[in-house]
Amino acid sequence: MKQFKVTGMSCAACSARVEQAVRGVRGVDTCAVSLLTNSMTVEGTASDAEIIAAVQAAGYGASSKAGATATPQKLTDEESPRLLKRFLGSLIFLLPLMYLSMGHTMWGLPLPAALSENPMALALGQLLLSGIVMVINQRFFIVGARALWKRAPNMDSLVAMGSGVSFLYSLAVTFEMTMQPQVAHEALHGLYYESAAMITVLITLGKYLEARAKGRATNALRGLMELAPETVTVVRDGEERQIPIEAVVVGDVFAVRPGERIPVDGEVIEGESAVDESALTGESLPVDKRVGDRVTSATMNQSGYLRCKALRVGENTTLARIVETVEAAAATKAPIAKLADRVSGIFVPLVFGISVVTLLVWMLTGSSFDFALARAISVLVISCPCALGLATPVAIMVGSGLGAGQGILFKTAVSLEAAGRTEIVALDKTGTVTNGAPRVTELFCENGTEEELLAVAYSLEKRSEHPLAKAIVETAEPRGIGELPLSGFQSMTGSGVTGNSGDTRLLGGNLRLMDDMGVNVPASARQWAEDCSLKGWTPLYFARGASVLGGIAVADTVKSDSSQAIEELKAMGLRVVMITGDRGATARAIGEQVGVNEVYAGVLPDGKADVIGQLRERGRVMMVGDGINDAPALTAADIGVAIGAGSDIAIDAADVVLVNSSLTDLSAAIRLSRATLRTIRENLFWAFFYNVLSIPLAAGVWFPLLGLTLNPMVGAVAMSLSSLCVVTNALRLRRFPLRNPKKFQARALKKAEALICVESEVKTMKTVLKVEGMMCPRCEAHVKKALERIEGVAEAIASHEAGTVTVTLSSPVEAAVLKLAIEEEGYQVVE
Repeated sequence: MKQFKVTGMSCAACSARVEQAVRGVRGVDTCAVSLLTNSMTVEGTASDAEIIAAVQAAGYGASSKAGATATPQKLTDEESPRLLKRFLGSLIFLLPLMYLSMGHTMWGLPLPAALSENPMALALGQLLLSGIVMVINQRFFIVGARALWKRAPNMDSLVAMGSGVSFLYSLAVTFEMTMQPQVAHEALHGLYYESAAMITVLITLGKYLEARAKGRATNALRGLMELAPETVTVVRDGEERQIPIEAVVVGDVFAVRPGERIPVDGEVIEGESAVDESALTGESLPVDKRVGDRVTSATMNQSGYLRCKALRVGENTTLARIVETVEAAAATKAPIAKLADRVSGIFVPLVFGISVVTLLVWMLTGSSFDFALARAISVLVISCPCALGLATPVAIMVGSGLGAGQGILFKTAVSLEAAGRTEIVALDKTGTVTNGAPRVTELFCENGTEEELLAVAYSLEKRSEHPLAKAIVETAEPRGIGELPLSGFQSMTGSGVTGNSGDTRLLGGNLRLMDDMGVNVPASARQWAEDCSLKGWTPLYFARGASVLGGIAVADTVKSDSSQAIEELKAMGLRVVMITGDRGATARAIGEQVGVNEVYAGVLPDGKADVIGQLRERGRVMMVGDGINDAPALTAADIGVAIGAGSDIAIDAADVVLVNSSLTDLSAAIRLSRATLRTIRENLFWAFFYNVLSIPLAAGVWFPLLGLTLNPMVGAVAMSLSSLCVVTNALRLRRFPLRNPKKFQARALKKAEALICVESEVKTMKTVLKVEGMMCPRCEAHVKKALERIEGVAEAIASHEAGTVTVTLSSPVEAAVLKLAIEEEGYQVVE
């Protein structure tokens, strides 16, 4: 995707013309132009030079954004001051013009005798003042004439034509007054100098107000850019020194004092502190950071002194990527805007045609030329293509900016729209509904106390590298459990661990290990294990000698906010589905705990995309995941959502990223999308309704029936206000309470229904490991035996010649478990 800056656009007709020109370039697949940000996004193989040349041939300017760094200065509103200066300059000459043309006739204001008794002098005074005003606002005429010359008329063309015709007609009347002095007093009423000038001044005022409002629409993006400090304190040669943020490189050590923002992404190597991450995640509570923890650019160091090592700098920092995402979303177009784009492409030529027809019809029906011309000019100046062009992009910019400030990133306008149309939400279990890391959930004592049980478990598991061992160690250490002297430690892949404490044998593992080692497991302990399995927990027995001390249940626990988030999704009328590799009973237990509508159990990683395909037959599907193996499912869904703490591959494959890794952000994202869609619909309705209502009124359609006509100056005011209304309506989104669960609740909530659990047929999945160290068939047998002892491994085929092991899985098995089993046999997994 390439991004370009486009200059010279003034309305939707301009952006439509640029899109049409670029789409005609060979090698361009898609092109989207944003009138709000004056940017263009192009996909395809065409070169930058060809694209820029096509834009220039259409009468506009373009330059590539490649390599350009986003800065707050680039979003500074430079247009508003320029328009204000132009408006105030015009007003100085417009006021005396209005006094001369209308003050004495409408309000009875006195005129100097030299003017009141000399109509020719009065006409020339109006000519001079209106000419000055039109020179000040010459941009309308220059740009409008250029667009007409290239047969691509735009809003400037409409204004230039309306104002120019009024001026030229008045000039002709003035010339007639010089030829026939006896009718000069009557001819004064046929002058439209004030209309010619007023039209340009009012449109300039409208453009100024519109530019101010558009500038507020980019406030969220500008605010994000301003979070990055301009300088960084780096430590070089043992000394701290200030350098520009652009000079920081990966590996630099930088210091951050309390009250300073963290400049780049890094890792803490010295110190402890609380860091406020609310600017990026929306989370109000500070996060404690210590040695080894990651820190993120633009977050605020609150309490302690930190030294960190830079890991990602420049355009690779989290802040830079967020800014890039928001910019990209604003530069793309939502499908809902397609109708407005089609209308914008033909709008201005159509208005010119209506204006000409209006003039001819009124002339043919016997009306005076003055009346017919006023109606034609009114049609030109009241028609507003800008409102159509701004209806969607302003709402998209405000919505995506609001989301970014709350840790919700929409990558494109399409994703912002699609999220609100979701009907089914599919959640991957591990890391999305659950924490993604095992934790101890229950202690069961058969013989002895909890301290004795934990002492044996801690002594054994501290020496193990199994993922479940870490959970037990993290539980025992805070309780001050002492480690027993241990010898002869042995890890038995797929079963458990053993060791000796003095003359006593210690064991820890599953029921199969206990049975193999002759340990008597009483019925109460077996029942406990069955109960744990039904809850989705993994039960581990621990024994001393031939006696079972008890058991420890370990599980990937449910996130604290999962149940609340799922309840909010269901309240919004969505059907929530959980996809997991767990078997039926375990999957059902977790599904009932969090309150989903359906559970798809026993789904292997490569089967998730198939489940999404089935769900899509029932409605629009949103898939939420965090792992590498979720990427195909994220791509297969109508819209993919990645948890921010997940893998980079999942984040790249997704359409929406939740930076804060909280499921409550998912319901907030859908609310925001629905609010944005509602705003876009309101804007489009107003833009179409305004033009459908105002053009017939300006043309005088209602004059024969109701006597209603429209002065061209009133038409200019209406044109200006129409764009302002659209932008202002979009700005209301900034105050939308996206975390209010009462917003967008379904009007009639469905009655509670029984959980549906669909267990997939047992399928197999193959994975190939590259292993070094196998020298002969005996080595192959060792590896094969070690892997096939693991629950979930159906078959393992090793080849010492190829240096590979092909593992066939009947149920999901962690890669770390496979790797550990091979390495315990003395071989090394390299890939």
